[in-house]
Amino acid sequence: MIKNRSLVICMICLFIVGLLSGCGGKSNNTSANNNEEIVIGVYLPMTGQNAAGGQMSMEGINLAHEQKGEVLGKKIKLVLVDDKSDKVEAANAVNRLIEKEKAVAIIGSYASYLAIPGSEVANKAKIPMMANTATNPLVTLNKEYVFRACFIDPLQGTALANFATDELKAKTAMIILDRANDYSVGLANYFKEAFEKATSSTIEELKYNSGDQDFSAQLTVVKSKNPDILFIPAGNYGDAGLIAKQARDLGITSTFMGGDTWDTPEFAQICGSAIEGSYFSTHFDPEQTSESAKKYCEAFYKKYNKQSSSAAALSYDAYMLVVNAIEKAGSTDPKAIRDALASTKDYQGVTGVFTFDENNNPMKDVVIEQIKDGKFNFVTLVRPH
Repeated sequence: MIKNRSLVICMICLFIVGLLSGCGGKSNNTSANNNEEIVIGVYLPMTGQNAAGGQMSMEGINLAHEQKGEVLGKKIKLVLVDDKSDKVEAANAVNRLIEKEKAVAIIGSYASYLAIPGSEVANKAKIPMMANTATNPLVTLNKEYVFRACFIDPLQGTALANFATDELKAKTAMIILDRANDYSVGLANYFKEAFEKATSSTIEELKYNSGDQDFSAQLTVVKSKNPDILFIPAGNYGDAGLIAKQARDLGITSTFMGGDTWDTPEFAQICGSAIEGSYFSTHFDPEQTSESAKKYCEAFYKKYNKQSSSAAALSYDAYMLVVNAIEKAGSTDPKAIRDALASTKDYQGVTGVFTFDENNNPMKDVVIEQIKDGKFNFVTLVRPH
């Protein structure tokens, strides 16, 4: 009787152990399934005033993902969240990518005013973020986990001002800027500082609010002063287009200049003759590429049947830089990825060679383009020094 009772107890114990082992095995399998994909988050303005920039950025990211969709033997899952061209939505998008989607790294956003709030969330959570096209210094300043693929506005603004004074022989300039846009305010300041230093002149700034449709008040002042250069560092090409068209309608003959937000085919299409002969700065020109970048241009044209924009090229680089860092780190640990990004040196990208400085910004060439016959034409490169 006792022997039978002991046998029953042993059998029950073995049964319980088997159940527990089964539960443990199931849990481990679930964990393995969750780890089969590496999530890279992307937040961009797919709707709203900067939707065109978001869409161009995704073209580059999708091509990069198509070419390199695995790392460390696992598939890369891209998760895109629309920040709707809104600052609050940008912060919420990054928070969602971190908390809900469990992204190990984040790419975004197209505009500085969207990248800044997003970068604050990412840095606080200690998740590496790679800004693709946001040029304001505040995006990365004092943020250990935030990097960028593009040059910054101090370099861009200075390059434009030097080009205006050295090459165009400009003596006077005026600026129309968006008072609430971080990019517009920052780029205007850097252009103004460099231009005034070179010419000993004083630049007058005229301001507007995002969404304004009528710029006659500002442009009337411009016409009365007749500056050599009218600098329009608009946060989006739509504002720049309206200002340029209304300026020409008023008979303003100044040479127009702008920043990298002008680099979109839609800008040339909507403005037509109003921006003929204008100049702007950008990050990339399909006709002025390295040998390695030519492969990208060919692949981009094959996929989209058009030339790449600078936003697409920078976003391609942003994705590849993140994946390269994961590969280099040999880990999906955010700290390891961050350290690998920081130690990136002489990485050959589509838009240039990447080595990050102490503020996680790359020192890169500034491309100057001129709009002629409705097309963007390479003029020169300005190298950092």
